[in-house]
Amino acid sequence: MTSAAAAAVASPSPSPGELTAELRGFREVQRLAYECAEAVAAELKPGVTEREAARMQREWLRERSVRDWFHLPFAWFGDRTAFVDFRIPLQFFPTNKRLEPGMPFILDLAPVHKGYTADIGYSGSLGLNPVQDRLLADLEAHRELILREVRERRPLREIYEDVDRLMVRQGYANRHRAYPFGVIAHKVDRVRERRWSPRLFGFGAQSLKGLASDAIHGHRDGWSPLWSPYRFSDHPPQPGLWAVEPHLGFRGTGAKFEEILVVTDSKDPDQSAFWLDDDLPHVRRWAEDK
Repeated sequence: MTSAAAAAVASPSPSPGELTAELRGFREVQRLAYECAEAVAAELKPGVTEREAARMQREWLRERSVRDWFHLPFAWFGDRTAFVDFRIPLQFFPTNKRLEPGMPFILDLAPVHKGYTADIGYSGSLGLNPVQDRLLADLEAHRELILREVRERRPLREIYEDVDRLMVRQGYANRHRAYPFGVIAHKVDRVRERRWSPRLFGFGAQSLKGLASDAIHGHRDGWSPLWSPYRFSDHPPQPGLWAVEPHLGFRGTGAKFEEILVVTDSKDPDQSAFWLDDDLPHVRRWAEDK
């Protein structure tokens, strides 16, 4: 973690209403990413391909001065929202699959703007899709569980297992297990701004360099920047910023959210962790449903 990011989450931690300048920077790029997802979702029509939807996200953000990425935008339509038959990483990249009426979709984008990183997931459908609506509603319990158990300083691996158990009780399949290393979350950090940043398999070289640095330091100190079901995540939450993405699947339909969770070293449980922003599309949706 950079010294600035470390200061942003050092005790005493800020309340969500009194964010440091550092955290405001992350919140601004996260809001920009969600604004992009909502704008592109509103433009989706029957016949649009995943590749075209991914390009729409890139172009929207480039018009707003985004030049670097944690990863380039993804778009998944239909049963690909549940990662049906995904076996290799290349299957995550956008395809020529076309959107149809009633079909679910997920937009996943991770821009870097002014040196701040966000990684978000936006779920929706082209018209009515009651199955995905139910999935989205049931994700609220996962957001609450994750925050509660991070504040309890439960090992990340145990929290992952509790998310799994909640999914089973709800009648769903864990689809984030299909991601590389089965991750439900990963750390994000500041990225040094450059006029041009190369990419490796769709991922920004600067961001990958930072994640690799965290992995090296974490291995030495007994923690990992990847939150997975494996032994290397068998440690308490590490202070910093985590992009968290519980992903539910049911019979060929998937839904998820992804947003930043701030973990601090405060001894006050209520200040030890908080979601960076509660004014996000899925949170507003839950409030409206109630």
